Amino acid sequence: MDMRRHDVSPEDQVRYLRRGNYARVTAADRPGVAQPVPEREVPAQPWGRILLGTVIGFALLLGTWEWHWRAFGVRPAYRNDSGLWAIQRRRIDNGEGNATVLVGSSRMFMDLQLDVWQKLDGERPIQLSWEGTTSLPFLEDLAADPRFTGRVIVGVAPELFFSGYGFHKDSIKYYQKQSPSQRIGQWLSMHLIEPFWAFDDDDYALATVIERQPWWPDRPGKPNRLHVRRLNVSGPDRATQLWNKVGSDQDYRVLASRVWMQDFVPSDDDPKPEAAAKTRDEQIDRAAKAVAKLRARGVKVLFVRPPSAGPYLEYDLRLYPRASSWDTLLAKSGAPGIYFSDYPELSRDWYLPEWSHMQVGDARRFTANLHAIVVRNFWKPDSAK
Repeated sequence: MDMRRHDVSPEDQVRYLRRGNYARVTAADRPGVAQPVPEREVPAQPWGRILLGTVIGFALLLGTWEWHWRAFGVRPAYRNDSGLWAIQRRRIDNGEGNATVLVGSSRMFMDLQLDVWQKLDGERPIQLSWEGTTSLPFLEDLAADPRFTGRVIVGVAPELFFSGYGFHKDSIKYYQKQSPSQRIGQWLSMHLIEPFWAFDDDDYALATVIERQPWWPDRPGKPNRLHVRRLNVSGPDRATQLWNKVGSDQDYRVLASRVWMQDFVPSDDDPKPEAAAKTRDEQIDRAAKAVAKLRARGVKVLFVRPPSAGPYLEYDLRLYPRASSWDTLLAKSGAPGIYFSDYPELSRDWYLPEWSHMQVGDARRFTANLHAIVVRNFWKPDSAK
């Protein structure tokens, strides 16, 4: 209905809305005046050119963001999220229950190279490790699954394992309840986005980049912390290695080390020694129960303490001395273990750029040496361990 057929003039529109004589007046803008609501046709616009301009602008912004991160040294890789973890976890459901499974923290995730192990062992392990978390929830998940009857290597990072810090434990629930739409979205992402776009990583999300800028003021009593930056590159089956930038870029290596250093300095937020000891003992008891379930159905369990160095190793030993943590874990669980410093071939002069993870060349040699020890001392065909 044309505006000119009613008692509201263009001048009245301006007076009511102060938006110009193109504005559309509704009943809400005319108190006390009932319907009909005046209507006005949308003026003709060059919609084709507007759409083209929008697409070009979007492409330019996207291309600039991609170019920026590629110039930083980033290359496309697969997102290590709960969806990717669930794909590997379902391998046990789909007939690989007798496989070798890896659970652990970032050292087991980055330092053990799947292709090297496969070449030496004949089968590719299932990588279920996660960065920045204890491996206990995942060990317990395997213990509760009667379909798993293989072998499990449990990586132990002392400050995570014995503190019970469970950062990624929700991935188990995600795997159990993953919906068809989530699976389809995961497939689309892995085939149409992740292999081609370098910026597709949480570390390069715009909100994350803005959050870590240095201009944000410290809150009283809560100084800003450096967040963990991207450290690894993963493949479609979670075969993972330390990102070469960590070892080759001096500034990035220093940044990664500064992140760890924040935890090495005692603070008021640290648990009291008696509370930390109580938690440590609880984690050991949980591990012992899980191991008992696994071994009762013939699963071989092996704990591995991968290398750390420098200030990180000092921090590990200060927080959880070996006698009261590692040695107690093996004694209570009855499972064998490999502590890196007990074996010259595992405690050689590895290059750990930020004291915690190996560059890929050393990681490959470490994997070969570890496999040789496992086969020689623990997992012989007639071994009952």
